[in-house]
Amino acid sequence: MDKTQLIYIVFSGVIILALIFDLGLLSKKNQVVSLKAALLQTIFWVFLSIAFCGFILFENAGGHGKEDALSYMSAYLLEWSLSIDNIFVFIIIFAFFKVEPKNYSRVLLLGILMAIVFRIIFIALGSELVARFDWVMTIFGVFLLFTGIKMYSNKHEAEFNPEKSWAYRIMKKFMRITHVEAKGRFIIMHNNKAYFTNLAVVVVMLGLIDIVFAVDSIPAVFSIIPDPEKKLLIYSSNIFAVLGLRSLFFLLRGAASKFDFLQQGIAIVLLFIGAKMLADKWIHLPVWVSLLVIVVCISGSIFYSIYHQRKGVPEDIKE
Repeated sequence: MDKTQLIYIVFSGVIILALIFDLGLLSKKNQVVSLKAALLQTIFWVFLSIAFCGFILFENAGGHGKEDALSYMSAYLLEWSLSIDNIFVFIIIFAFFKVEPKNYSRVLLLGILMAIVFRIIFIALGSELVARFDWVMTIFGVFLLFTGIKMYSNKHEAEFNPEKSWAYRIMKKFMRITHVEAKGRFIIMHNNKAYFTNLAVVVVMLGLIDIVFAVDSIPAVFSIIPDPEKKLLIYSSNIFAVLGLRSLFFLLRGAASKFDFLQQGIAIVLLFIGAKMLADKWIHLPVWVSLLVIVVCISGSIFYSIYHQRKGVPEDIKE
């Protein structure tokens, strides 16, 4: 068994055990997750992600361990920051469909598991494209520049309306949907026909909307880890970030309006990464530079948001 196989086995085992621990001890069905529980879960997932980074460093100590660990941590922080941006859209979806707080946890879990499947597919396809065609990285770079510019100038509340979104229109076209109170059920029967409830609609929407975010984040990760042979680093950084999204949702949903400038911080990161991809043939920046830019931009935008709240922002979402 080589080192790569060993790391894959350890990674799979850690994810399975962590999910069992999270679901069995930290989450209970039909129970509202408190701020304290959300903080503990967030710490748990962040600690687990950092511990896996240490394992990568230790297991490849004689080779490229330091470089791989830096690449993994940079990709993880990038995905983690993009996940924070996702949460604001999730908050809008939950509020629009009037999901009860006691159902948040299991709806998020199912949506996130769908997102993981999509991420695995996207990463596999992206790796294959990068391995076969060098010009794909240029396409990724241009796309990230465009996305960064668009994200910098847009506002969340003006940008997303669940009822008008492509995901909701697709579901209305192909699914029987009912908006009656379903008491926590995903499917109800009426006149011998199955109807999907609002909870089911939200689960599918979370998975489909994540496709949009993956289109942004996967190319960005390939800028940090361009070697298609290092798919494990891309998979692990993505999956750890996505799994931590659920607890992060509960931690941040009551303070959505406190991060008004986070989107601009993420946009600057995407602009930097896009420019880095386009200039890589002439200027090769080490991985630690990307890590530094991500940390400075994200932390800077968060602190700036705390002390410079925009005028006219909506009230924080209450329980």
